[in-house]
Amino acid sequence: MHSPEQTCSLSQIGNHIAGAPATATSTRRQAVFDPATGAISGEVVLSNADDVSAAVAAAKAAFPAWAETPPIRRARLMNRFLGLVNQHKDALARAITLEHGKVFNDAQGEVERAIDVIEFACGMPQLLKGDHTEQVSTGIDNWTMRQPLGVVAGITPFNFPVMVPAWMYPVAIAAGNTFVLKPSPLDPSPTLLAAELMREAGFPAGVFNVVQGDKVAVDALLEHPDVAAVSFVGSTPVAQSIYETGARHGKRVQALGGAKNHLIVMPDADIGQAVDALIGAAFGSAGERCMAISVAVLVGTAADAVLPRLAERARTLKIGSGLAAGVEMGPIISAAARQRIVDGIGRGIAEGAVPVVDGRGLSVAGHEGGFFLGATVLDQVRPGMGVHREELFGPVLACVRVASFEEALAVVHGHEYANGVSLYTRDGGVAREFARRVQVGMVGVNVPIPVPMAWHGFGGWKRSLFGDMHAYGEEGVRFYTRQKSVMQRWPDSIAKGAEFAMPVAR
Repeated sequence: MHSPEQTCSLSQIGNHIAGAPATATSTRRQAVFDPATGAISGEVVLSNADDVSAAVAAAKAAFPAWAETPPIRRARLMNRFLGLVNQHKDALARAITLEHGKVFNDAQGEVERAIDVIEFACGMPQLLKGDHTEQVSTGIDNWTMRQPLGVVAGITPFNFPVMVPAWMYPVAIAAGNTFVLKPSPLDPSPTLLAAELMREAGFPAGVFNVVQGDKVAVDALLEHPDVAAVSFVGSTPVAQSIYETGARHGKRVQALGGAKNHLIVMPDADIGQAVDALIGAAFGSAGERCMAISVAVLVGTAADAVLPRLAERARTLKIGSGLAAGVEMGPIISAAARQRIVDGIGRGIAEGAVPVVDGRGLSVAGHEGGFFLGATVLDQVRPGMGVHREELFGPVLACVRVASFEEALAVVHGHEYANGVSLYTRDGGVAREFARRVQVGMVGVNVPIPVPMAWHGFGGWKRSLFGDMHAYGEEGVRFYTRQKSVMQRWPDSIAKGAEFAMPVAR
């Protein structure tokens, strides 16, 4: 296989179909940038419908034999892949940092979370076991089995180019499906390294395919008659569109959308821990996480205790290239994303938010062309302001002051998104009430970013998820399989004569 450095330094970034790099028929290309410098590091192909069809055809051709492969043999190949990912995890992390910009240790953490799901998928033989009932009626047994869907596709965002795809393809493939991945064109190289590792692990050609592209490729996947299911992670407007379009074309769809995650700080909380939590959860990965905390809900006296310490920490964050030692926050993914966040901060201030820390003027010495933005803390934010409603997806923390726990819950429940939420308190009764009553999919108590482990599954509520099943975990297994129920009896137990009544247990 290519070394990681060769894979990531290729000037032309293309598709990986049927176990090998594939030449696209599309002539459209898009620049890929190093966000820390602003320099172009390569060009990625923007595939057309024919390129997508080639990937789907390869997956379709591989499916019958792969589905017939015993689950234990599929799991053994997945275990080989797991070993290779562990072997190359720093190379994968470096590939992330070079095109996404997040700091290297954060990228390492992303790869580790991907490894968790790959490990989970190695247990697929156990996860695919069905149920069996002997003698449901005289001479009749009933059992269920879970079988793969066929060709399934994943459409993934820029912010986790290794972890989010790994929420999908290891589970889908171990369950017997074949997979077509359409990653973000902003940081496409890590997926090609993953494809090389899948090939090296020994997966048959066509089981895992990568097709680069933009909306043209997405639409082609949604409309292709041979794609049985689509999993998506991204913004809510796109998630809703993908859910509706995929359903209209008869596909199973799981579409994870946007977020505006709140962290409630009660007056009795450990203020130092709460400030640490807010700094890391709001500004880690430059806020480009669907589980980032972007709203601090400060209850009563907590506001005056938290804000001065929060402001001091935000002002002194070490910001620079993600590959530099000691850096705590890297650049924004692109110039366009940076400008969108800057515009959102400006609108918030115009609406009455008070900029305790304003990161818009930041420049990093030696990286003046990079897409950097400083940490921003806005006080006096009110529900209904754009800076509270909108997912800015950047290093911006909106602080809302409330008088009580009930008012804090009302702020959380009034938002259209319900992805993640957290509470900092020393009061066990308040913590219990919060966990029971809060209407959000993923909940933390004294945990700032409550991302579930691989065997529990990931997903929000309300307009943060379109579809019935969360990502990975046992819900992921159910999404990528369908249940079949079998009723069986043998000829010597069959009663003579036709039966016209509804069958009942006898």
